[in-house]
This record gives sequence, structure tokens and C-alpha cells, in this order.
Amino acid sequence: MNEVMKKNQRIYLDYNATTPCDPRIVETMLPYFTTMPGNAASRSHPFGWEAAEAVSNARNQIANLIGADEREIIFTSGATEGDNLALKGVFEMYRRKGNHIITVETEHKAVLDTCLYLEKQGGEITYLKVNKAGLINLEELRAAIKSTTILVAIMWANNETGVIQPMSEIGKICDEEGVLLFSDATQAVGKIPTFPKNIGIHLMAFTAHKMYGPKGVGALFVNRRRPRVKLTAQIDGGGHEEGMRSGTLNVPGIVGFGKAAAIAQAEMEAESIRLNLLRNKLETALSTEIEECSINGTTEHRLSQVSNLSFRHVDSEGLLMTFNQNIAVATGSACTSASLDPSHVLTAMDIPDDLAKSSIRFSLGRFTTEEEIDFTIEKVKAGTAQLRALSPVWEMFKEGLI
Repeated sequence: MNEVMKKNQRIYLDYNATTPCDPRIVETMLPYFTTMPGNAASRSHPFGWEAAEAVSNARNQIANLIGADEREIIFTSGATEGDNLALKGVFEMYRRKGNHIITVETEHKAVLDTCLYLEKQGGEITYLKVNKAGLINLEELRAAIKSTTILVAIMWANNETGVIQPMSEIGKICDEEGVLLFSDATQAVGKIPTFPKNIGIHLMAFTAHKMYGPKGVGALFVNRRRPRVKLTAQIDGGGHEEGMRSGTLNVPGIVGFGKAAAIAQAEMEAESIRLNLLRNKLETALSTEIEECSINGTTEHRLSQVSNLSFRHVDSEGLLMTFNQNIAVATGSACTSASLDPSHVLTAMDIPDDLAKSSIRFSLGRFTTEEEIDFTIEKVKAGTAQLRALSPVWEMFKEGLI
């Protein structure tokens, strides 16, 4: 293997946290920082007209990616704001109908923490459990719906395990019960086909920086017909974005978001196949060549580029220290990486704390190479062997004492 790579090259395998901005996207954005600086709300001169046209074009590109009408795309600062707008906006708008929201224990903190806030505002939240594969029980979802239920909020694909929930079946249940369905699809959009209108999703949040676009810009899909979803705005001041999200639009970011959507639409299928092969190579090597290495979550219903692995009796933070000068991976979501507690996602899947604390998420992406995967395999094997050689717990386990 290339010695320069061994000593100097940094390998990025944390694409679920954020993705590098594709150079093609950066190039598309650059003029809107300099020679085309207009505000999209300025209607009295060509600079404003150019900006408005650019935003309209990007809105179309994003709508095309998810099979929506361009008027159903509401620009936000990112998925966290989209989650907040959807949950708080529905709760306040439909308060007369009811105060009950159903979500899942494995949701992103942007959803879970917002639900905690709504509970303080008088909301009633039901948190569905998942099985060891990370999937919800559809009958439990149906049973949880009642006359005061106004929203079901279920993540499309999990950020830590890549597990994909059965959204079509969930959509049918919500349709039959007459309940709005919201999905945080941050990890799914741009990686797998996500057509909310086809499966009965009424609101869907996603963001540019998870699909090789810039940070600081996202979108919320809001269904306009059958039913027309209404939201109470959470940011006031000017009535931008159909009155749902005021504020000067981030024109360069939106242009980049649109380009990211167009590239994803063109390249998603081929990229998924390539990443699936690389992920399987990594996963097969580690799970067969390292003792007591296990995969967390279903291997049948998940994103193609994610692998969440546990290495029994190996502290994941310690393992990262053996190679983190070269390889960027994660022990949970980026938003909870400072916490010393085991992942709430793995805990909800009934994975014991010791295994949860020995887990690492590998997330691959557009610029991942096979050489990088080969290097990662060797570094993880070496790091695991090093830590276990120093561990009395591993020695006791091998002797059958624990």
C-alpha cells in the first residue's frame, strides 16, 4: 500500500455527519457571492431579478428530485430548523383538533428535543419502540393513533445505523387514520428515491450538506393538496416562503442546494451500487477477520453507504484514538458526539451498553475509494488487536470467565 497514504493521507468516512462540497457545486455557487450579489426579494433591478430566477431554478431542481411541486419547497437554514418548523408549526396550527404527536425513540435529537419542548407546552407525545433490527412495529403505530393525534413523525433513514423505516406502509396507516405524516429524511434524500407525495408523507425535512451541497441551507416539503397542510410560522418578518419562513434567502446556498439535487438525481443509482460494494467489502472484512464484531441494525433495509459495527470489549473512543489521525469515523451522530452516554439509537434497539459503547459508524460517500477502504480495514484490525492485547476484560472473556 502507498506509504504516503499510510503516513499523511486523511480518510473521511463520516459522510453521515456532513459531506464535502462537490467542486461542481462550488463552481455553480461562486458568481452569487461576487458578480451576482442580488437579494431574491429585490424586485426593482436586474441583480434582484437574477437572484430570484436562480432561486426559482433551484427550487425546481429540488422539487424534481423528490417529485414535488416547486411551491411545496420551503427553504430553511437546515434540517434542524425544518424539523422544528414541521413539529411546532403543526402543533400550533392544529391545536384545536388535538395535541397528540407520535414519534420514535430512535429519532434525531432535533425531533426528540423538539418533542420534549412541545410536552412542556401541553403536548402529549408517544414514543414508539423499535426492535433489535431498528424497525418500528406497524401495528403498534396504528394502535397508538387516537382522536387527538395530529401528527406522526418518523425518520425515513436513521443517521446512525442507516436503517430505513417502511415509509409506504406507514403512509397507508396515516392515510387510513386521517393523520398527518412528517418525516425527517435528512439521510435519505439524494441517496435513495424519496417521493413523499407517492407514499402519503405530508411534510419532509432535508438539507443540502448531507448531499454534497453547502452547510446552512435546507428545505421543508409541505404538501399543498389533499390535504393542504398549514403551519404556524416560527420566524416572522416579511412573509417569505409562502408565509412559513421569513428571512432573506441564502441565494448562493440555495443555488448550491439545487445543483446538489440535480447531480443526485442523475448519479444516485450508480453511486448507490458503488458504495454498497465498498461498504460490503469493509463490513465483510471486519466482521469475519475480527472476533466478536457484529453489525447493528437490519442488513436488509438500510442505506447502501452506512455500517454500524460493535467490537466487543473494545472501547470505541479508545479505538478511534489508534487511528483518528488518519481516519474520520463516528461513535454516534455528530449532534451527540460530545456525550459519554451510549447512543440512544442503539440503546433503543436493546443493544447492551457495553456493545453500544464499543460501536463505530462508518459512513462512505462520493469521494471514497477502494484504497481508502483497504487502509481502513487494516487500521481497524490493528487497533482492535492492540486494545484487546492490553485488556484484562478481553482475556477474561476468552477464558470464559465473563
